[in-house]
Amino acid sequence: MLIGIMSDTHDNLIFTKKAIELFNNKKVEYMIHAGDYTSPFTLKLFKELNCKYVGIFGNNDGDKPLLLQRSEGNIHNQPYIFTLNDKIIIVMHEHHVVDALADSGHYDLVIYGHTHTPDIRKVKNTLIVNPGEAGSWLYGKSTVAVADLEKMEAEIIEL
Repeated sequence: MLIGIMSDTHDNLIFTKKAIELFNNKKVEYMIHAGDYTSPFTLKLFKELNCKYVGIFGNNDGDKPLLLQRSEGNIHNQPYIFTLNDKIIIVMHEHHVVDALADSGHYDLVIYGHTHTPDIRKVKNTLIVNPGEAGSWLYGKSTVAVADLEKMEAEIIEL
């Protein structure tokens, strides 16, 4: 099962749309957003996804009630833990406890954002993924990730 992962869109509609187009072209079956949509209007683009999505609130997400409403309940407080394709996934925004979560062995996949820096690595049997910043505001490079939950591998893709 292929999943798309993005974070830190920060209202950049151009790159958010490119990310959604990439995920649709790659036929991802699920998309996960690791926070910092920023404004509810960004979620209008998510209706163009050809798959279900889930996400969490980041530290820059302002109008949480409207974000929750516009997402139709698909955005959650962190940490958000769920099972997909028999893999236990935890999604965080901040990076402070990522290594401890992976080291615990309780999760197959740890997803985070916040740093705007792409990161793919394994700690024991846990895959850690930070897709970097989709919005490109901080470092000028828009990136997302695609992960294969059967192979437990991921790649960073520049938009």
